[in-house]
Amino acid sequence: MEQFSMLIMPILIVGAMYFMLIRPNNKRKKEEEQMRSKLAVGDEIITIGGIVGRIINIKEGSDSFVIETGVDHSKILIKRWAISGINPSNKAV
Repeated sequence: MEQFSMLIMPILIVGAMYFMLIRPNNKRKKEEEQMRSKLAVGDEIITIGGIVGRIINIKEGSDSFVIETGVDHSKILIKRWAISGINPSNKAV
């Protein structure tokens, strides 16, 4: 019985680590991938570097976007993985 109780403690610790660290991280990654797959022309996005711009072109096959940013309408080519989120205040209708 003593060996069984010594074995239970590490199993409980690993189980707690899974539910507190690994599972929420996997869920967050899945939600981010889902958000990135639903992007469309006209959506205003924020990159992981803090650049805010509007998607004007989606490059098929290369997993890239062309965004327009700033007052002078500068165009920037960015990768899909570099998108942090959609700007909720200016989402296209």
